[in-house]
Amino acid sequence: MKINKLLIAVLLAVYILVPVLLGGDAYVMSLVIASLVIGGIALSWALLGNLGGMVSFGHAAFFGVGAYTSAVLSMQHGLPIFLGLLMGGVGAVVSAVLMLPVLRLRGPYFALAILAYAHIFRILATEWESVTGGSAGIASIPQLPTLFGIDFSTKIGNYLVILTIVLVFAWIYDRIRRSPQGLALRAMHDSEDATRVVGVNNTLLKALMLLVSAFMCGVVGAFNAHYINFLEPDYAFSALWVTIPIVAAIFGGYRTITGPLIGAVVVYLVDQLFVKNIMPTGHQLVLGLVLVVMIIASPDGLLGLFRKFKRKKDAAA
Repeated sequence: MKINKLLIAVLLAVYILVPVLLGGDAYVMSLVIASLVIGGIALSWALLGNLGGMVSFGHAAFFGVGAYTSAVLSMQHGLPIFLGLLMGGVGAVVSAVLMLPVLRLRGPYFALAILAYAHIFRILATEWESVTGGSAGIASIPQLPTLFGIDFSTKIGNYLVILTIVLVFAWIYDRIRRSPQGLALRAMHDSEDATRVVGVNNTLLKALMLLVSAFMCGVVGAFNAHYINFLEPDYAFSALWVTIPIVAAIFGGYRTITGPLIGAVVVYLVDQLFVKNIMPTGHQLVLGLVLVVMIIASPDGLLGLFRKFKRKKDAAA
């Protein structure tokens, strides 16, 4: 009961207190929204890495495909925007289906193959001018609409939408992790051969994790397209949509549910609000240094460091 009450208190705080305290500062709210976008990608990456056992360098493909799918469907076919967000996830799933043959690869070979797919989709978006606008991109993408009397196109409205998306995905991640399939996936980390012997279809479970991860990332990409109202291939498929979420996930603790989200908020906000002001050029080098220190000090990330500190404190008491 205490945990449930604490969870409710935290949810009320992030839904109510953040807009109340920061809603008047458009710049800070934009940073919070951006950190949640990164957190959503980090969560989808961590799901694939933790449960699927696959390190991906190509989540920019899912992000970009989801963004373009929603933007094109809403602008050229009049699809309602919130439905377009879901279709962005579906578009990303379709792109992931095309990647299924690489599941037979392992380790760095899988990571590089997925990265190659991301480059292929970026080139496709650049050359398919009749649909994507080519290198010139797509401008004036419609903003989130007003629904039930709430204007979701405002900073606070966008914040509430991306926060809800991320929390729903975190819940889905948690349910998968607690399921029998989640147990089998975690057992695969120790020995794929052993799980195969007891009847686990490793390839099917990995494929499902890839598709779920792609859907999550695609929805986040679709949201971001309607948030910034502009898309072009180099932005939609940028390597930053891979590197920063990976740093955030590892920093926070990618083997946990909340670690990637906490890592994204801490890493991005500290970088933008403090480090960038001190080092306008090369400020991301500090993130790399912090990540190295975190990996050495606590391979389980920030949450693992907190748990270690709590155990020492309890032992001392």
